[in-house]
Amino acid sequence: MTNSRQEPITIYENGRERVASHDLIVEEPLSIRIDGEPYSLVMRSPGEEKAHVAGFCLSEGIIEDAGDIQTISFCEEAGINVATVTLRPERHRKIASILNRRGFISQTSCGICGKEMAKDIRQMLTPAETTAQVRVDALLACVQKLSDHQALHQKTRSAHAAMLFDENLSPLSVSEDVGRHNAIDKAIGHVLLDGKLDTACLGIMSSRLSYELVQKAARARMGLLIGISRPTSLAVDLARSVNMTLGFARNHRLMVFCGQQRLIL
Repeated sequence: MTNSRQEPITIYENGRERVASHDLIVEEPLSIRIDGEPYSLVMRSPGEEKAHVAGFCLSEGIIEDAGDIQTISFCEEAGINVATVTLRPERHRKIASILNRRGFISQTSCGICGKEMAKDIRQMLTPAETTAQVRVDALLACVQKLSDHQALHQKTRSAHAAMLFDENLSPLSVSEDVGRHNAIDKAIGHVLLDGKLDTACLGIMSSRLSYELVQKAARARMGLLIGISRPTSLAVDLARSVNMTLGFARNHRLMVFCGQQRLIL
């Protein structure tokens, strides 16, 4: 399985034409089934399927920790990639209402749909309790590290990345994907499956920060989320409501929208 594909291209430059090749990022569907029933279809880059699904399940409120999962299996059926999650019976009973409304609550690809969904999502979130303080220069150094781990983006120029750090700003995980939502799900999933979710403190994203990304970081109980593009107003509202530090960093400059108490000079 590959996450990039080389294609012939024609380049027009300075009045001349030349043929070359370029690596394109692969985008394929992943069907996610929960206890045998279809739950969601997401478009993503192939690879890290188990971590992706684990992070997705945490973000969606399907699980609270890795112990809620009995098994995750992945297979290819007639060219359609299918991942199946089997929950522990007690967890399935606890979230039966979410599973029954799967077509409504799932928002990894389609965004927020209506006030009722936004209300539901807020109720699933726990305010960040971390009191860790991070030096601004050290945080900006973490942002600079992200590009060192974007091999797929360097190859295709069309991949998003998410990188997670602990309170000591030691890297925990990093993932790339064609979708920014998928990238953070994968990064969170790796930490979750490694049993280190409670150590995740800071998330760095190679994208703007949307409502959905704040929601995913909050589900992982991270206290800080930084993007290289500015957040939406709804993202700031949600971050503020869950006591999260939300910021934008570029060219050695950090702009913080809420949660300034966690930053020190």
